[in-house]
Amino acid sequence: MPPPDPQVPPAPLPPGGSVRPITRWGDPVMHRVQQPVRVFDAQLSSLAADMVATMYAADGVGLAACQIGVDLAMFVFDCPDDSGTHVAGVVCNPELILPGGRERSLDEGEEGCLSLPGAFVSCARPDRATVTGQGLDGTPVTYSGDGLLARCLQHETDHTRGTVFGDRLPTRQRKKLQKAHDAAAGDFPAGWPAT
Repeated sequence: MPPPDPQVPPAPLPPGGSVRPITRWGDPVMHRVQQPVRVFDAQLSSLAADMVATMYAADGVGLAACQIGVDLAMFVFDCPDDSGTHVAGVVCNPELILPGGRERSLDEGEEGCLSLPGAFVSCARPDRATVTGQGLDGTPVTYSGDGLLARCLQHETDHTRGTVFGDRLPTRQRKKLQKAHDAAAGDFPAGWPAT
């Protein structure tokens, strides 16, 4: 597989948003393919700012629009790669590119989701990923990475397709994930992290 296109220098993440409650697994918006972003305007930038504020308030590394109840195919992220370098951006209408054949290697690391907070289980994913899409102004963006960044790009793109990472788990792992979430539920009341 040829090396991915170089990363487009991102615009800074939009500041000044309001923290919103995070939508939980089971809500219908979490389990359907999200609507494409077609209008790139001040309202979209305001939504992205709220997503960024919510992601940081929840100590997350990524957040999709559906996770605050908005049916749009977009996500924000601020996540380190294997070298510890932080990469941050906004991706609308993401498309995922994964290595194949001999280039494909799996990372068996733990994964969690802000929509099922407090729970982490092992989830095998390719250890490198590239996402292409559009930024807040509609221009093309590309992000590539390894380690946690690769996992984040895959996880958030899944959200835009109505897939929560528990859908990728065998039944036993899914039960373990739910049990861990249930044990931590008291730390994440309704309205979290906005409350």
